[in-house]
Amino acid sequence: MKKLSATHTIDCDVDTFWKVFFDDDYTKKLYLEGLGFKSFEQLEKSETKRRMRGVPKMALPGPVAKLLGDSFGYEELGTFDKDKGLFTWKMTPNTMADKLFTSGTVKVEPAGEGKCRRLCDATIEAKVFGLGGVLEGTAEKEVRDGWEKEAVFMNRWVKEKK
Repeated sequence: MKKLSATHTIDCDVDTFWKVFFDDDYTKKLYLEGLGFKSFEQLEKSETKRRMRGVPKMALPGPVAKLLGDSFGYEELGTFDKDKGLFTWKMTPNTMADKLFTSGTVKVEPAGEGKCRRLCDATIEAKVFGLGGVLEGTAEKEVRDGWEKEAVFMNRWVKEKK
């Protein structure tokens, strides 16, 4: 099991962050353009819940690519606790859902005038004999890369929308 975290400075206040985070146009463009997903669809959305399905483009080591196949994707279910300012998510893969587990949180705090700090945490677990560590390492790289790309994309988005 791997536990990871990252912190990014986003060039907007906390309220703007959450407004952008839940914006339909932003979300679609983030996944298809910013993260380069093969496909993406938002299945459900309310003020406190979001459910999405996507197929990411991934650079996978040979054994992992063979195990997951080339149409690997996942469904993400996220809930937002407004009082805590905390988004909690869980990913369910379309392959090996009983063996691959990824979940996490996003929290945002003020970071000075016109800025906020996004705090991301995730837990990754792969219960696959002989390949668990490789799968977890691959997933960690994908999650970290996604977080970095999302921070860059959001900063560009809020700058362009000002």
